[in-house]
Amino acid sequence: MVSAAAQAGVVAACVVLFVPMGLAGWHLSRNKVLFFSGALFVSLAVGVHLSPYLPSLPHLLLAASFHPHPISSSSSSSATSSSCVPLLHRVSWADAGGESGVGRAWAWPPSLASTCGLARLSRDDASLLLNGSWVMVAGDSQARLLVLALLRLLLDPAAAAAAEPELFRRHSDYRATVPARGISVDFVWAPFESNLTRLLHEDLRLAPRTPDVLVLGSGLWHMLHVTDAARYGDALASVVDAAKSLRSPLPVPPPHMFWLGLPLLVNHMLNTDAKKVHMNDTILQAYDLEVEQRGLLQRDGGPFLLLDVGKLSRGCGQQCTADGMHYDGDVYDAILHIMLNALVIESQQRI
Repeated sequence: MVSAAAQAGVVAACVVLFVPMGLAGWHLSRNKVLFFSGALFVSLAVGVHLSPYLPSLPHLLLAASFHPHPISSSSSSSATSSSCVPLLHRVSWADAGGESGVGRAWAWPPSLASTCGLARLSRDDASLLLNGSWVMVAGDSQARLLVLALLRLLLDPAAAAAAEPELFRRHSDYRATVPARGISVDFVWAPFESNLTRLLHEDLRLAPRTPDVLVLGSGLWHMLHVTDAARYGDALASVVDAAKSLRSPLPVPPPHMFWLGLPLLVNHMLNTDAKKVHMNDTILQAYDLEVEQRGLLQRDGGPFLLLDVGKLSRGCGQQCTADGMHYDGDVYDAILHIMLNALVIESQQRI
């Protein structure tokens, strides 16, 4: 449905465009260069005034132009897409093998990949999907590792390696661009939920543009320094309220929002005594329960689609972590491709 603001803008544009042109047409009929120069000027002016009211072109073309593996035609595409979202995390893990004999590899079961059109995206596919988009990832070190996975997919290996030192500068923000595709990637260091609420409620809500893709995640720092699941849940409720303010009825598409879940914590591998005391299985389960119960997730009417790091890190296993908290790149690569396939599904549903 076209919004009332957009309809009013179109009417105003027609008045601004055609009335002056009609009045001037007779006087300028003997000078066609001047006539069409004036028409071009007025058209550009109308375009500038209408642009805030219309969705960006990439959002209109995204699902129509990108189909890495078409969804099976045996059922309705919209119904199939909706039913596929809960299945995105059903990946299987196996030893990678190869010359080194180490590492783990993930994949969707072939039948699921075929039915839902799920695919591991190539660099060209991912660049096409995110063409012209602004991707923002905000949170702690887990969020930073997701950004690394995204850069490794979008950039060539040398450029991705060159970006790592700046990305991993301690407790700092980071920005990268892919100029050929007009893609911007922002990492915002926001380890506490209050940081995320401030980002949403103050920085983004008042900005002239919001990100096209917004990934948030926190909890590890709260678990270590506060260790109170109920207070964590209260902080999540504030994040939800702030996120919903970005999804109010606007004449432009709202951001695609994702929540980065907490990883499996392997207590005996944690590298400080404080972490071993405050980040045990019981506390982790209590924090995960708050995520489930605070209306954060789309399945409960919330704004965020869960990227279940816990499920994927458990699937990869203890051999995929060196410190009991941060996992090998394959885990974040799986998270990234789940997110990208979810974007394809969500974009199809928005058309």
